Amino acid sequence: MTAQDTKLPTGEDLVAEIDRLRKERNAIILGHYYQRPEIQDLADFVGDSLQLSQMAAETDADVIAFCGVKFMADTAKILSPEKIVVLPDMDAGCSLEDSCPPDKFKAFREAHPDHIALTYINCSTEVKALSDVIVTSSSAETILQQIPKDQPIIFGPDRHLGGYLNRKYDRDMLLWPGVCIVHEAFSEQELLKLKAQHPGAPVAAHPECPPHVVDHADYVGSTSGILQFAKTFEGDTLIVATEPHIIHQMEKALPEKNFVGAPGADGNCNCNICPYMALNTLEKLYTCLRDLEPRIEIEEGLRLKAKQSLDKMLEMASGTIGKGDLGRA
Repeated sequence: MTAQDTKLPTGEDLVAEIDRLRKERNAIILGHYYQRPEIQDLADFVGDSLQLSQMAAETDADVIAFCGVKFMADTAKILSPEKIVVLPDMDAGCSLEDSCPPDKFKAFREAHPDHIALTYINCSTEVKALSDVIVTSSSAETILQQIPKDQPIIFGPDRHLGGYLNRKYDRDMLLWPGVCIVHEAFSEQELLKLKAQHPGAPVAAHPECPPHVVDHADYVGSTSGILQFAKTFEGDTLIVATEPHIIHQMEKALPEKNFVGAPGADGNCNCNICPYMALNTLEKLYTCLRDLEPRIEIEEGLRLKAKQSLDKMLEMASGTIGKGDLGRA
């Protein structure tokens, strides 16, 4: 730790200094829905990972401070190579990304040469570059329905999202065995107890949840989709089966309603809080804006290759790509 690091501002001064640096650096601050409330409240944009990167790309900002995890900041750099992209804590990773090392994914693809790779955005830049089409939890269904049923597909890295899609659309995608440690932690037994405590309350779940949780959900969708459902459901209580920091946005939008986070295995643990997202703090946001470090750097050839699979996702999600345009990565 340097002498400069020991003199960090605190409280209101810290917020004021972040605002000062934001203006001086011509920076925008992006806050994922899973960030702690004080970061969400400071952010210029709050949203899902791809949505945030797209918003940032449309601005004239010189610097993007991405309060999320590394694959999200990488995606921002892929879409905005001319901008400086910083991440408050470079150790803010993702269990799904960690579950899918590029060398093993490459070997898996080579072992199944007739398959195309439909890959969840929660993966590394290198895995994106090895994929044919990237999907998000909000675009996966639209994209999958455009791929002929006789086309073999590898889906990774989230086996729960892939399994949900297989069941819903009667597909037989070959699933990579990764899971999100947050959504994996939800307990069916504890969820049923919670439903008994709140009779009639609907359950909104992310498709990264295992089947024993998804099967009890009244709504299954992306984080932004769950937020939209929260704004439209009838009743006064909603049980939320995803990372609980999304509830901050729900409570801001609908203070008159009650939002209850689904519990983990023992009903009391904090295991449904993402430990990676929690690494980002206001202090780290301040220092990354001050020092413009840690900075996301991606080799240009790799960036362009990864961008191809992202571009295919955007084209298919908007219905502007033909089924015959799906080539191997």
